[in-house]
Amino acid sequence: MLPIKGLYEIAIRVKDLARAEAFYKNVLGLEEGLRDDRRNWLFLRAGGDAGMVVLQEDNGDWPTQHFAFAVTETDIKQAAALLKEKGVAVSEPVYHEWMNAVSVYFADLDGHQLELLALLGS
Repeated sequence: MLPIKGLYEIAIRVKDLARAEAFYKNVLGLEEGLRDDRRNWLFLRAGGDAGMVVLQEDNGDWPTQHFAFAVTETDIKQAAALLKEKGVAVSEPVYHEWMNAVSVYFADLDGHQLELLALLGS
C-alpha cells in the first residue's frame, strides 16, 4: 500500500476565472495562495495549509485532471520507489520553494496527472 495521508491539491477546469474566483473566495471562503497570470490559474488554499484548489481557465475541451495526494517527507521516496516497482514512470523529486514542499509526479492509465506531495519540516 502507498502511504497516502490525504488529498492536498485538486485542479478544476473553469470557463471564466474571475467568476469562479469570486465563488471560491467569497462563497466558500478559500484564500489566495498564488496567482499565475501567465497560465491564467489561481491557487487557492483550502483550510489553511490543509489543501489547495486550483482554478484553471480553459474554454476548450480538457479531458484530464490533476490531483495531488499528501504524504509525509519520510515516505515520499519510498512511495515513488513503490510506484516505479509497479512499472509507473515517476519524475525526479521537485522542490517547491513557495510551499517548502517536495513532489513527485506520475500519470494514471487515463492520462490524469497525479502527484505525491510532502510538506518539508512538518
